[in-house]
Amino acid sequence: MKKIAWSFFIVSSLIIIVFSISAVSGSLKVSIGELVSGLFTGTNENVAIIKDLRFPRLIIALFTGASLAVSGVLLQAVMKNPLAEAGIIGIAAGGRFVYILVISIFPQLFFWTPLFAFMGGALACFLVFSLSWKSGLSPLRIILVGVAINATFTGLGQALTYFTGFSSLTHATVSGLALKTWNDVDVMLIYGSIGLILSLFLASWCNVLALQDKTAKNLGFNLTKVRLLVSIVAVLLAAVATSVAGVIAFVGLLIPHIGRLIVGTDHKVLIPFSALAGALLILAADTLGRMILPPNDIPASIIMMMIGGPFLIILLRKSERIHGN
Repeated sequence: MKKIAWSFFIVSSLIIIVFSISAVSGSLKVSIGELVSGLFTGTNENVAIIKDLRFPRLIIALFTGASLAVSGVLLQAVMKNPLAEAGIIGIAAGGRFVYILVISIFPQLFFWTPLFAFMGGALACFLVFSLSWKSGLSPLRIILVGVAINATFTGLGQALTYFTGFSSLTHATVSGLALKTWNDVDVMLIYGSIGLILSLFLASWCNVLALQDKTAKNLGFNLTKVRLLVSIVAVLLAAVATSVAGVIAFVGLLIPHIGRLIVGTDHKVLIPFSALAGALLILAADTLGRMILPPNDIPASIIMMMIGGPFLIILLRKSERIHGN
């Protein structure tokens, strides 16, 4: 328990440190003292600019990381597959495609776009399940089918942007946290908070899913219902993050594995820890992207691909050894 408590304390402290560094770093620089003073007095113009332009980006980075990480934990519990992740198996791409479709036709429905993205993500999740099933679910088959679905929806989204010719969609198809507003924060806070809170109530069910199906049924659990509800929350979290921040892969792959090594496999602890660790990861990736080659801005999605690609290869090779493929 002491190790777990220290783990939460360290991650929480790092979030505060990185948030503070990111808030005062960039083309517009202020000291921590000036930032705090300006937020309370409202007389510092530089702080006012940071509040309106930089703070929304940082808050969205935190919620995006938390949502994607917890989504990964839930998907891996449902599929019993350590390689399952919304950005890899096409759920994020499906949600992004429907988001682009809706925003291009009905831009006035901006606040409701996470729900439409959820519908696209749910469709992609259903396709992964149905096309991967062959006398059971193979971890490698899920990844292969997921990659194909991811490519399909990504291509459809890019084709839609190209053929419509809407310049307003250019930003919608780019995975990045720049140019976010407080309206984006409102959307992320409402939908993201709902998904994260629901995930905490599903922790016990996720522990049940780790058991053999026969054992879980003997305990009186309706596994179909459990898997459906957990999948709905996982898709919702991925859809919210995708509709606001774009497709950022590998967060739901990296964080659950790291979390299991640090705090164990109990989802009552793993889910909240993954939320904090995911928030820290995306916040750090976004901050790093802004500081590497200023004034150029490297999207957090690119940073994550550079980190997550090699990590996925390692996990695939490990999976092949386990399953004898």
